[in-house]
Amino acid sequence: MPDIVEIWDAELGYSHTTLSQPPYQEPAQPVLVPDGSAEPLWGVYLVNSAGENGIHVFPNATLEWRSAEHAIDPDDVDTLLDVVLHEGGLPDRSDPLAYQDPGALAVIKATAQLPTTFTPGVSPDDRRAACLRRIAAVKQHRFVVTPAAQIDRQAALMYVGSTREAPADPLAPIRDTVRLDPARVAAKRAFLDWQRQSVDQPAAPNFFVKPPATFVGMQPPGRDS
Repeated sequence: MPDIVEIWDAELGYSHTTLSQPPYQEPAQPVLVPDGSAEPLWGVYLVNSAGENGIHVFPNATLEWRSAEHAIDPDDVDTLLDVVLHEGGLPDRSDPLAYQDPGALAVIKATAQLPTTFTPGVSPDDRRAACLRRIAAVKQHRFVVTPAAQIDRQAALMYVGSTREAPADPLAPIRDTVRLDPARVAAKRAFLDWQRQSVDQPAAPNFFVKPPATFVGMQPPGRDS
């Protein structure tokens, strides 16, 4: 039987930033934001059936990557969260100890023939289906992440002196806030397309498939399609 891991809360944080307000600044001068500063981070509070607790912290960009990697609709935040919260149950096939764990071994056997993120020539539908099959195997053989009862979550907030009201869905702070940027997802998908086309042999850059920080521009006929 899979372990039951309960979700108790979710919280928005952000990454380190070097941005600071100077003592005096002309109103006409814009504040320059360093690239990558104050990126959103999500912390999901989890408790397993043994009573062990922890915080699963992941960047908001993880949702963008999973959308790009597995051809999941960027607006389908429910599926993306399901993937992120369960993918930690996917065992490392190079870890000898994974083969001593019956649940991990069952997942390895159930997913052994599925394409990986970088397998070339896989359709978006098949790529998405492979991802969902992996997550289903984790839920069947290792653990299932599910919301803790609202009354228990409210009692926990009261116990620590918080005046917050526990939402019906503990992941509401994420679901109600996340709106993935299609351009950021498209950029990550472009990187993956380049990597996949370069698996067997070096790929020739073109308008649509190219290395990072590359702009091909006008090309002779046949090279930008």
